[in-house]
Amino acid sequence: MAQENLAVVVHSPGDLRLVLLQMHSVGICGSDVHYWQYGRIGDFVVKKPMVVGHEAAGRVVKVGSAVKHLNVGDRVAIEPGVPRETDEFFKNGRYNLSPTIFFCATPPDDGNLCRYYKHSANFCYKLPDNVTFEEGALIEPLSVGIHACRRAGVTLGSVVLICGAGAIGLVSLLVAKAMGASQVIVTDLSPERLKMAKQLGADFQLTVKKGDSSEQLAKSVHEILGAQPHVTIECTGVESSIQTAIYATRSGGVVVLVGLGSPMTTIPLINAAVREVDIRGVFRYCNTWPMAIAMLSSGKVNVKPLVTHRFPLEQALEAFETTRQGVGIKVMLKCDQNDLNP
Repeated sequence: MAQENLAVVVHSPGDLRLVLLQMHSVGICGSDVHYWQYGRIGDFVVKKPMVVGHEAAGRVVKVGSAVKHLNVGDRVAIEPGVPRETDEFFKNGRYNLSPTIFFCATPPDDGNLCRYYKHSANFCYKLPDNVTFEEGALIEPLSVGIHACRRAGVTLGSVVLICGAGAIGLVSLLVAKAMGASQVIVTDLSPERLKMAKQLGADFQLTVKKGDSSEQLAKSVHEILGAQPHVTIECTGVESSIQTAIYATRSGGVVVLVGLGSPMTTIPLINAAVREVDIRGVFRYCNTWPMAIAMLSSGKVNVKPLVTHRFPLEQALEAFETTRQGVGIKVMLKCDQNDLNP
């Protein structure tokens, strides 16, 4: 049955570098829900039926003849972005920016929320015995946090503001702490999410109320910390929150934009310019899976509390509706009918 789903791609004569995976755990991302509800994200438009899912882990059931580092039975985490060509971005180690990259569940490329799935072996990473399938699936959002913190320059002693306590804000919190941030403050509209942020190690939480001005919120951050943050990681994409991020960050600091909102956004650009606040973009991630696996295996980062709901694949609609309603943090779908364990 599994073999019937295996498609073979020849990269060069005799070079078969694919593995067939029996999927185990796949997390639902906000982008999956957005494609389901609206059929597009920006310029990426669903024009034909598309398999969703890109936060995933599974077990190897078949390997191509050129695959040397994986064996049948290995448990792996899947990096969903695979470069299609050796372009300048690939050569520079920033393959996430390649315009031709394959990416799971981004039109027209299918994702991996299914029973069986084929993927490039070079972008499947063997999981240590003490890292679960669910943790393996959560490496994808964790990688966003790693890439954001790298882009921001988070290091020992950094004071960090994180705007938004959804899944990406929370993994950014975990990574910032693991990288040595001395103080992290997290903002959100939801007291429940801020409660989770506190459990995961946030030093301070600030509840945002509708109607709060960006400058007033920035002032509140300053008052709570006793100083302005070196780094702000903006995870909401909301215009007012981006404004707060800029106002709150100390002169000479860095704002990284992780959340995606309106294509056109009004921000206090001159305020940032005259204070030399660097504004940096974040697009997915690159070269993060080995670091993420090391973080999880060593116990430096614990992502297990992020999974608040689990559904078998047969209940995918209910799982997606749960995510759409904003209930909990991370919803996990279990794709192996014979193994529903984490």
